Amino acid sequence: PPGSQLLLLGARRPGARLLAHGAARRLSRRGVVMMAGSLALVDIVKAQGEMWYVVPQFVGFLIFLVGGFAETNRPPFDLPEADAELVAGYGTEFRGMRFGSYFYAVYMEVLIVSGITATMFLGGWMGPGPSWLDPIWMLAKMFVLTFFFIWIRATLPRFRYDQLMTFGWKILLPLATLNVLITAILVVVL
Repeated sequence: PPGSQLLLLGARRPGARLLAHGAARRLSRRGVVMMAGSLALVDIVKAQGEMWYVVPQFVGFLIFLVGGFAETNRPPFDLPEADAELVAGYGTEFRGMRFGSYFYAVYMEVLIVSGITATMFLGGWMGPGPSWLDPIWMLAKMFVLTFFFIWIRATLPRFRYDQLMTFGWKILLPLATLNVLITAILVVVL
């Protein structure tokens, strides 16, 4: 039936969008894993004792952040919701506690991405001072990244779908691949 073909076409767009940015995001983590020599987050944080990985992996950090925006459907990558084209966006279907629960889940996802970003690129819970300050350092880093997520939402306009796919496949993915190759060469040589 013709309706099911439209559903299939409609489902392909978000899937292609997630593939474009997800592949680049996964590749951006490879540089950190190669530098740390481990997949364990605790080992990655300990390996950042002298220098946070945001410095040598700055390109990977930016790709990971952009992928985080796309993964959490935050502007300018919020094409599945496209609330500007609707009356009040996807929130029109929810009210009361369902609305609150949905938005709680959205911002929890932002906090989780901020926590993973802080752990992999910003030294995790480590900071100056005694070890009892470690949870405060982690929360402060997550707060700064969450503020950045909200700030970008209020600043940048939404991409068109063709711009989004071009950005993901032609810019982010080659940059992430180049970052992994350069990191692999530097890890082997140094």
